[in-house]
Amino acid sequence: MVPDVAPQTANPNTGSSETERDNRPMMKALVYTGPNKLEVLDRPMPVIQSPTDAILKMLHSTICGTDLHILKGDVPAIPYDRVLGHEGVGTVVSVGPAIDGLSVGDNVVIAAITACKVCASCRKGLEAHCITGGWQLGNKVDGTQAEYVRIPHATSSLYKIPEGLDLRACAAISDALPTGLECGTISAHVQPGSTVAIIGAGPVGLAVMLTARLYTPSQIVMIDLDDTRLEHAKRLGADHAVNPGKLDAMETLNTFTEGQGFDCVIEAVGIPKTFEMCQKLVAPGGSIANVGVHGHPVNLDLHKLWDRNISIKMQLLNAVSIPTLLRLYQSGHIKPSNLFTHHYPFSEVHKAYHSFQMAAQEGALKVAIDF
Repeated sequence: MVPDVAPQTANPNTGSSETERDNRPMMKALVYTGPNKLEVLDRPMPVIQSPTDAILKMLHSTICGTDLHILKGDVPAIPYDRVLGHEGVGTVVSVGPAIDGLSVGDNVVIAAITACKVCASCRKGLEAHCITGGWQLGNKVDGTQAEYVRIPHATSSLYKIPEGLDLRACAAISDALPTGLECGTISAHVQPGSTVAIIGAGPVGLAVMLTARLYTPSQIVMIDLDDTRLEHAKRLGADHAVNPGKLDAMETLNTFTEGQGFDCVIEAVGIPKTFEMCQKLVAPGGSIANVGVHGHPVNLDLHKLWDRNISIKMQLLNAVSIPTLLRLYQSGHIKPSNLFTHHYPFSEVHKAYHSFQMAAQEGALKVAIDF
């Protein structure tokens, strides 16, 4: 067990620790050591490197589909020896001198996107493209699947959790729920009375559904090849659930809107076939929001769409909706714990990854890692 002590402080001018790296207290961390290779290793505990840093003792983390892409070697920019993870909840154990509004002992949600809030990109509302931030954790700096983590730009990248909320459930407010709200529901212009089709009933697709329900659409239809995930969708409030692998799937979908198409269509898978399906489902004047991460080119049938007055939007998460989502959770309007189906202690982190990789067989949605 790692001793519950505040990590050492680095010299802000040199970036080096006031003690030698090897003399720092050690912690356990999940380290990406090569394609399809993860190891739990002893690593020196993080230190304050900038006045705007904070150090957290992790309480709960979770696994994202992006972590699986990294593990498979699909993200070559991620160096070997990187600690994975960009989601979670922790307790503040140390803060830099420039930190405002955070104190040692605060329990906080970690935003998946790190943002300074003062650069040109942040001032445009593009926190995902922050010049000194963006997707940092588990990418450019060590991430949250470790006993301790350093958070850059902590004042604007950590959010205090109100008393009484389930801390593990709050891990879904790091990435999945804000992605669903910002990149799915808002981008698709969901409004009261809208008809909504969501392709992909994984954790992010279900997060789109949960946040879309806040806008009182007339119906939400979930579409997925996995019948177990469709059952989850119906349990969480979908009006209809359709498996597109069935012969009459498109006919069934057309009956829900009397052949008019859906006002709001959200793609939450990230493959060409599902984006092409969006184009078939969208109504004249409707919107397509792309949430899925695509690794291959897709067809855009402009010869069929040019006169249909539709909009297509895609964006990265900015994570600006985290305070709103915390208030919605506190008031009972959303229940993030519904997204979690499995949880494991950090000592069984390899089992956690196995469950997430075998989600279809194990009926897994979000998989929590508890410290």
